[in-house]
Amino acid sequence: MPRTRTTSRPAAGTTGRRGGRAAAAAALTAVAAVVALTGCSFQDDICSEGEYPVMTVGNTGSACAKDGEQPPKGYVRYPEDKVPQKVDDKWDVYWRTHTIDEDGEIVEVPDAR
Repeated sequence: MPRTRTTSRPAAGTTGRRGGRAAAAAALTAVAAVVALTGCSFQDDICSEGEYPVMTVGNTGSACAKDGEQPPKGYVRYPEDKVPQKVDDKWDVYWRTHTIDEDGEIVEVPDAR
């Protein structure tokens, strides 16, 4: 009586383990490429639409004020050429260690480092 052999083959129309792993690796590589190429576009805005950023006088705190309204008491507008737009952008990082004092001067905040 002949012996029947069994083999471990994928069913028709399916991918074997190697093919499945290769497809998963290719998909992961594609996702990584998209993230690397568009990394900056994922930065959060400092304020929502219809708002502008303001900072506390004499400290490194900040908030958002509604467009067309004055900053709340104790807050001032950022200097026009130094307004942070995105979280961790150049000016957001700068204002973590600097502030505007009561005289309107930009000063370093010693305790902020």
